[in-house]
Amino acid sequence: MRSAFFALLAAAGAFLVVDIREMREANATLPGHDPMTTDAPVLPPALTEGVPQAPPVEPETPRETLRQPMRFELLPGGVLKAEGSIDPGAATRFADEIAARGEYVKTVSLNSPGGSVDDALAMSTLIRETGLDTKVATRALCASSCPLIFAGGVAREAEEDAILGVHQVFNAGQDRPSPEQAMSSAQNTTARIARHLDDMGIESGLWLNALETPPHRLYYLTRQEMTDFRLTTEPLATAEQVE
Repeated sequence: MRSAFFALLAAAGAFLVVDIREMREANATLPGHDPMTTDAPVLPPALTEGVPQAPPVEPETPRETLRQPMRFELLPGGVLKAEGSIDPGAATRFADEIAARGEYVKTVSLNSPGGSVDDALAMSTLIRETGLDTKVATRALCASSCPLIFAGGVAREAEEDAILGVHQVFNAGQDRPSPEQAMSSAQNTTARIARHLDDMGIESGLWLNALETPPHRLYYLTRQEMTDFRLTTEPLATAEQVE
C-alpha cells in the first residue's frame, strides 16, 4: 500500500493542476488560504463513490464561528479546546498555550474546518512530542487539514457523530502559481503529509481518499475507515500501545 501511495504523488500534482484550472474558471477570485474557511460553505457536498453527498450530521457549531481564526480554551479535565480555522500563526499561538498551561493539558479537542497545512503539521508534531491525546467531540468538525492535527495524538478518539473529512490540498491565495509551480508545490506538500502520517502511525490509505477528492468537496470518513486507517485508537490506549 505504501509503495502504491508514493507512486501516486506525481499523478496527484497533475490532477491538482487540473482542479486548480477548473476552479479558476468557475471563480476568478478565490479568496483565502483554504476553500473550507472562505465564503464557500464550511461543509460542501462530499464525494462518496462518485456521488455528491451531504455530511453525515450537521455540525453543532455555527459556520460563522468555525470560520474565525483558531482560538484555544482550557476546559475541565485537562481538555484544551481548539476551535476555528487553522489560520497562519495558529501553531505559534498553540505552542504558547502549551508552554503556559501544558502541565494541565492532557487532551486537545478539535473543532475546525481546516486551513494552513504548515500550521496543522506543526501543531500535530508538538502534540506528539508532548504526549497529548486528541479527540473530536460529538457533532464537532475536523476537516481538510484538521485531521493532520488529530493524527498527532498519542490516543485519538472520535466520539459518536464526530465529523471528519479530507480533500486535496489547495492554495487559494492571491498568488497564482503557474501550472508547473502548482504541480511542484502539490507534490512537495503531499510528500510532507505522507511522511508525517507515516511517522504518526497512520495508514497511507487515509490520504488516498484526500487525493481523489477535489478541494471544493470533502470525503467524509466512516468510523470503520477511521479504525482501518489507524486514525483512531482504542479510547484508553497508552503511548506504548500506540507505538
